[in-house]
Amino acid sequence: MVLGRASMASVAFLGLGVMGYPMAGHLKNKGGHDVTVYNRTAAKAEQWVAQHGGSVALTPAEAAEGKDFVFSCVGNDDDLRSVTTGAKGAFAAMKKGSVFIDNTTASAEVARELAEAAEKAGFSFLDAPVSGGQAGAENGVLTVMAGGEQAAFDRARPVIDAYARMVGLMGPAGAGQLTKMINQIAIAGLVQGLAEGIHFGKKAGLDIEKVIEVISKGAAGSWQMENRHKTMNAGKYDFGFAVDWMRKDLGICLAEANRNGAKLPVTALVDQFYKEVQEMGGRRWDTSSLLARLEK
Repeated sequence: MVLGRASMASVAFLGLGVMGYPMAGHLKNKGGHDVTVYNRTAAKAEQWVAQHGGSVALTPAEAAEGKDFVFSCVGNDDDLRSVTTGAKGAFAAMKKGSVFIDNTTASAEVARELAEAAEKAGFSFLDAPVSGGQAGAENGVLTVMAGGEQAAFDRARPVIDAYARMVGLMGPAGAGQLTKMINQIAIAGLVQGLAEGIHFGKKAGLDIEKVIEVISKGAAGSWQMENRHKTMNAGKYDFGFAVDWMRKDLGICLAEANRNGAKLPVTALVDQFYKEVQEMGGRRWDTSSLLARLEK
């Protein structure tokens, strides 16, 4: 049975960071689901419940017990293993036939590992990393790229829709993570190109606003250009996805490329540029801060 958009489901959400907190909120308010939340720092979970309702669980296992759908959005592979197969992890409490949806950006390797563990235990696992940043999470318009079985995806899709604008099944377990890697590879080179363009324009004495107004309507146009050129030109870099997170993601991309034989020369170079931004004190600056490195 495919869950209808209006049907209420019992849902757990593990991880209430800058992405997870609003995503869980959309599941409760927009989706109308019964939501239990777990966060490593319990005060954050209590704050979420005070704001949205629902209930707090003290462990991932407690949160997952009896739920139709369990979501996670944590930091990395190790964090993901901790809330799933670790001590008091969700997997031990998942009911038969339920679906675990992981929104973490992690490796394809851990996605396949957890999908296999889920199948053995009688429930389904979808790796479902997201794109759209903090603003996308807050506005409920994320892009979700999923990997897993079609039947599990069809059941989870109407629930995921509460925080997404675009949801696609990309292939078997791990395919969602691989697609997210392509997303980050494409963004890395694009932001560096935009940073170099703005830097060059300033050195040439041009009015950057006028330049962007014209070239953004042509072949050079992009989301990054439309949404980040003003803040980049003003030297402000606190508008979204942090450099530390991008380096984590690019590390995953480069490790996977090392495994599959893909050549990523620009990605490897931009990763090193981000390392320099970190060394400048820009660990929490957003990814458009590649311009700051050129201007130092």
